[in-house]
Amino acid sequence: STDFEVHRNWLAITHNLPLSQWYYEATSEWTLDYPPFFAWFEYALSHIAKYFDPQMLVVENLNYTSPATIFFQRLSVIFTDTLFIYAVHECCRCVNGKRAAKDILEKPTFILAVLLLWNFGLLIVDHIHFQYNGFLFGLMLLSVARLCQKRYLEGALLFAVLLHFKHIYMYVAPAYGIYLLRSYCFTANNADGSLKWRSFSFLHVTLLGLIVCLVSALSLGPFLVLGQLPQVISRLFPFKRGLCHAYWAPNFWALYNAMDKALTILGLKCNFLDGTKIPKASMTGGLVQEFQHTVLPSVTPLATLICTFIAILPSVFCLWFKPQGPRGFLQCLVLCALSSFMFGWHVHEKAILLAILPLSLLSIQRAKDAGIYLILATTGHFSLFPLLFTPPELPIKILLMLLFTVYSFSSLKSLFRREKPLLNWLETIYLIQLVPLEIFCEIIFPLTPWKWHFPFVPLLLTSVYCALGITYAWLKLYVSVLTERISVRQKAE
Repeated sequence: STDFEVHRNWLAITHNLPLSQWYYEATSEWTLDYPPFFAWFEYALSHIAKYFDPQMLVVENLNYTSPATIFFQRLSVIFTDTLFIYAVHECCRCVNGKRAAKDILEKPTFILAVLLLWNFGLLIVDHIHFQYNGFLFGLMLLSVARLCQKRYLEGALLFAVLLHFKHIYMYVAPAYGIYLLRSYCFTANNADGSLKWRSFSFLHVTLLGLIVCLVSALSLGPFLVLGQLPQVISRLFPFKRGLCHAYWAPNFWALYNAMDKALTILGLKCNFLDGTKIPKASMTGGLVQEFQHTVLPSVTPLATLICTFIAILPSVFCLWFKPQGPRGFLQCLVLCALSSFMFGWHVHEKAILLAILPLSLLSIQRAKDAGIYLILATTGHFSLFPLLFTPPELPIKILLMLLFTVYSFSSLKSLFRREKPLLNWLETIYLIQLVPLEIFCEIIFPLTPWKWHFPFVPLLLTSVYCALGITYAWLKLYVSVLTERISVRQKAE
């Protein structure tokens, strides 16, 4: 796996080179592009790794693998997952357990624990592929738990630390910022739930500011002193990698790219376009690079930023004016994660977990949220299948996906058995169609001559079909949240 070499290289860089060279070293194409706290995390691991196989810490040993190296990397993921397990325990403590259950297997807290601990996406990304997402999601879920427990400063500190481990969590930063400002810095509300401006606490704002400044200084301060902050930022935000990843994340831009391809083919057949002026496989070559759209306007980083800002604005607006406590915060967090996934620049397919995991906490509270969770989780997890592309991995990923999906549907259906069905007939048909799609992409297509001429077709079909489901789940959740807020306002009046 590429990720084994990525992290082996980071171990070598941080172990052998001085701090001043960490973000300049480019012997390998997999340069250090995570924030400083993660670099220090790799540095700490490297001092344990040397006892397993010192050769993995040689910068020049590109693509070095040994049984000891793989064993150490796998073991480090398992060990750091202890934080994730603790965070799940804390999240379960925050769940309202008033719903009656005859069996412990039907208790909301038990269902939530399984949905989080045995999450299919996290399992394959960390333990079959290879990354440290469990550790990072542990920090995020622990910060969520602390905010739900009204331990605001702890929650803010954990999230600030998390941002300096992996900056992708900026996706959900607006939800944290608004919720902390609304719930911690304003200490009281009016009788109708509206903001009581005189309750503003300058002390609380100062404490939050100190946390952000101190964590940022600890992380970025050494590089600021060395005059290397621009270099660090350029590594963290490599805009020249292009709008989409090598495998299109199933978001709005996947649909946009597919539409551009369809219009290009139509334009060529109708002689509206000159075939000699169109670059071949510009978006479907499986490369991480910048490209230009042929028919539709090309998208810039600024355009994606504006789209993302517009997409998250209603959720942030709702959280500010009708916070609804921890539930409102979780709704805003999921919507911020999904909106950023839908419209962000160079989004990775794995980023869908940033919405699926916190949505698990909502799925056990209301039937409507459970239905949205089933759509998003099933579609989002299926979109991760291309990460495991070797023949031996095919039965493993299908079996694990089936086990998790069957449990998700059966447990949530049992939990809300007295309410109407979680999915309507159209949603059910959409999810069932994932089965023939997988059969075509994994079994039928590789046997056809198209495999050599159009190798990107299975990825394109998977990405576009999953993008439809994720877009639908995003819109349905937005409508649900807005409807809930309007209903609360009408009752208050």
